[in-house]
Amino acid sequence: MVRVIVACEYSGRVREAFRNIGHDAWSCDIIESEDDSKFHIQTCIEDVINDGWDLMVAHPPCTHLAVSGARHFKAKQESGVQQEALDFVRLLLEADIPKIALENPVSIISSKIRKPDQIIQPWQFGHGETKATCLWLKGLPKLVPTNIVEGREQRIHKMPPSPTRWKERSRTYQGIADAMAQQWGGE
Repeated sequence: MVRVIVACEYSGRVREAFRNIGHDAWSCDIIESEDDSKFHIQTCIEDVINDGWDLMVAHPPCTHLAVSGARHFKAKQESGVQQEALDFVRLLLEADIPKIALENPVSIISSKIRKPDQIIQPWQFGHGETKATCLWLKGLPKLVPTNIVEGREQRIHKMPPSPTRWKERSRTYQGIADAMAQQWGGE
């Protein structure tokens, strides 16, 4: 059994994928869990990052990092919020945890910290959509596609503005969550 912390996850999808195959998995976020799970720790990841985890899957907020918001980078750099976001990514990547996967969309992490080890797409894991997702890995193999499907819809990219758009855009696809658990849970 692997002790897993899923950082910055409110949905519980990755946590539950690991729990469903027998691992001691917990999610941690500053907001409450979407599924009201007792296996969600509502706090800053810094409060629990050193609690003896074997594996961390981290989903740091992409608001100040993703290149989709590049037109705002100058203001984000001047205000310091982009540097704070990069410092948070470094904290996660440098954690004293043997196995780490950090996911984010195409972002400045690639130029300011290091290039991703892998870029995956939902259509490689059973979802007929596109959404390039970068993975920075430590002690873990690259994910192997599990179910390549037809269709290349840009549903996430085309979502209209709404108060919950950020939640919908940040939710991990179930096929990717399942692949993480199956492929990294036995490592």
